[in-house]
Amino acid sequence: MSDSSPTEPVSEVAAELQQWLQRDPPQVPPRYFYDEHGSELFEKITHTEEYYPTRTELALLETYAGEIIAATDPLEVAEIGSGSSRKTQLLLEALVARGEGRRCTVFDISGDFLEKSADTLRELYPSLTIRSVVGDFTRDLSRLGPGNRRLLVFLAGTIGNLDANEVATFLAEIAALTGPDDAFLLGVDLVKAPEILEAAYDDAQGITARFNLNMLNVLNAEFGATFDPADFTHRASWNAEEARVEIWLDAVRDVDVLVPAAATRVQLRAGQGIRTELSCKYTEESLKTRLATAGLRLDRWMTDPKGLFGLALIRSAQ
Repeated sequence: MSDSSPTEPVSEVAAELQQWLQRDPPQVPPRYFYDEHGSELFEKITHTEEYYPTRTELALLETYAGEIIAATDPLEVAEIGSGSSRKTQLLLEALVARGEGRRCTVFDISGDFLEKSADTLRELYPSLTIRSVVGDFTRDLSRLGPGNRRLLVFLAGTIGNLDANEVATFLAEIAALTGPDDAFLLGVDLVKAPEILEAAYDDAQGITARFNLNMLNVLNAEFGATFDPADFTHRASWNAEEARVEIWLDAVRDVDVLVPAAATRVQLRAGQGIRTELSCKYTEESLKTRLATAGLRLDRWMTDPKGLFGLALIRSAQ
């Protein structure tokens, strides 16, 4: 449980965290995984044996990048949540081959990490104009501005971090940014055996556990919280009814944590948890249903032979 403690008025960002922590059960937005150390840990996760999404999506892009660029012929590729941009490079290789006057926009919440990626792309692709935009994809997509033969790209199955209401809002915003000459490339993780899914979020090396626990260090640094990571343990569990993996930090003992900047305290009994992430999984049909509601349509569906992961090329239904 959580309650408010009287302090000085909180900032807009801290007020949002306060609202998340006061949910039942308490929750934290996944963006607080990503300080510099968290970003480094996530890169390590993508190389673990259990974490299939990155290598499967890379293989799909290696197979289909040229066809995707040929089918959309974009003047601009804009990746949302670009991270290290290594998968985007497969699309940019094909983009450069289309000729001059092309550009790439990278959009991410971590400004320092984003600029490093943008600088790398400028060195690799001097013929492209590289633009970087700092923002949170759940609320700042308008910073991308209008498109003109733009291919929006949202990879890594990150859409799975959004619940049903958030997905509806996100896809509506994508639809607003997608004109008749634009397209949207979406990476989606697919429903599969629970043991495969749970192992992907709880690797044998414990890297995912460290990544999850590091969120507490981020909250301590940014909001003056008093979390002790030793008081918590990592858990990943499959929720079949909701078709999602849920990531938790479970208290191993009773805890009473102050979060001064958010005017909040978090009190948990041993065994209670804070939910730090959802990872919703899709089928082709469930994705089509979501898209149709937002005024979008599935133009092409690409998946690997094992049906682990999918790439969806999407256009406006208007």
